Order: sequence, then C-alpha cells, then structure tokens
Amino acid sequence: MDSITEQDIAHALDILGLTLPFTTEDLERAKRVQLYTWNPTRYAGLTNNPAQYMQQFRKAEDMTRTVEAAYALISAVFIPDDSGQ
Repeated sequence: MDSITEQDIAHALDILGLTLPFTTEDLERAKRVQLYTWNPTRYAGLTNNPAQYMQQFRKAEDMTRTVEAAYALISAVFIPDDSGQ
C-alpha cells in the first residue's frame, strides 16, 4: 500500500460519519450503522423493477466494500497494534 495521506483519512472518516476525537466503540458503531444501511439484501423488496433493483444492489455492494476499506484504514491509523508485544 502506498502512503496514507490526510485526505485519505478525512475521506474515510467522512464515509463512516466520524469526527476527531472518537473512541474505538464509536468506530465500531459507525461501521455497524453504515454496513446495516448499505446491506445489499435490504434492497430485495424495494422495487418490482429488476433493473432498478440490480442498480441499487450493486451500489450497496460497492458502498459495503467502501465502508470496510474506510474502517480498515482508520483502524490501521488510529488503533494501536498490540500484537507486537
């Protein structure tokens, strides 16, 4: 992975809806809320139009990956790794 910029961190915080300072509990809660909001299966009964459903489903899949990536980035930057002790 290339170097992480402040802009990357700001974007990840924005995706998760967090502002500094935050706790690990805030981070976990933000991840759960966003994953619930963008869960692709929530779009199953949204419409009877298959094309519109698939468009929303794909968007939800993309957002789920984005939320997971933002969480991983924020975790790597702000949560200390205690496994080296």
